[in-house]
Amino acid sequence: MEKPNILVVCGRNKRRSRTAEYIFKNDSRLNIRSVGLSPKSERQIKERDVIWSDLIFVMEYNQSKRVSEAYRSLELPKIEVLQIEDEYEYLNEELIEMLTERINSVLKNLFGI
Repeated sequence: MEKPNILVVCGRNKRRSRTAEYIFKNDSRLNIRSVGLSPKSERQIKERDVIWSDLIFVMEYNQSKRVSEAYRSLELPKIEVLQIEDEYEYLNEELIEMLTERINSVLKNLFGI
């Protein structure tokens, strides 16, 4: 299999999803990009992001629902909820640890990487 395209989504693409992209951007196992759901996001999620992705990570359950509803006309990839509240700053040590552990666990289970 080619490298999977991983889309990481949070509220405004300021802290959680950007941290995940930062951690994995040089990871040779995958391609990663981060976006936010809010119109105020630095990079707001677009249909082309969803089409590009093989797997979408969201931080909270309600974000999964928002992505599914907004793009229900598309054939959606699997959406994984990381269950990380919006209480960490960009590149926070604890946030990096949680993202690394949870994303690696899902990648191993789904793609064997």
